[in-house]
Amino acid sequence: MECYQKLQARIQEAKDTIQEQHLIIEALIEEKASLLQTIQGLQEDNGAPAPFDDEGEEDPEEDPKEEGFYDIPIGEGEIVDE
Repeated sequence: MECYQKLQARIQEAKDTIQEQHLIIEALIEEKASLLQTIQGLQEDNGAPAPFDDEGEEDPEEDPKEEGFYDIPIGEGEIVDE
């Protein structure tokens, strides 16, 4: 029974840690939004173009097929050592 109680205590500790981390992440997201607004306001005041909004936009995964890696014939040609 003691092992079960220790396990339950560890589970609760992990849940508490996750909750704390979640609150920290939320605070950081709010701080980021505030900083972006401040930057945008300063740029507008200085006549600079609007900042690039990368919110929600991710870099596309690179596809090696699109880069032509599969167009190279394997085992053909010579390697010249100079």
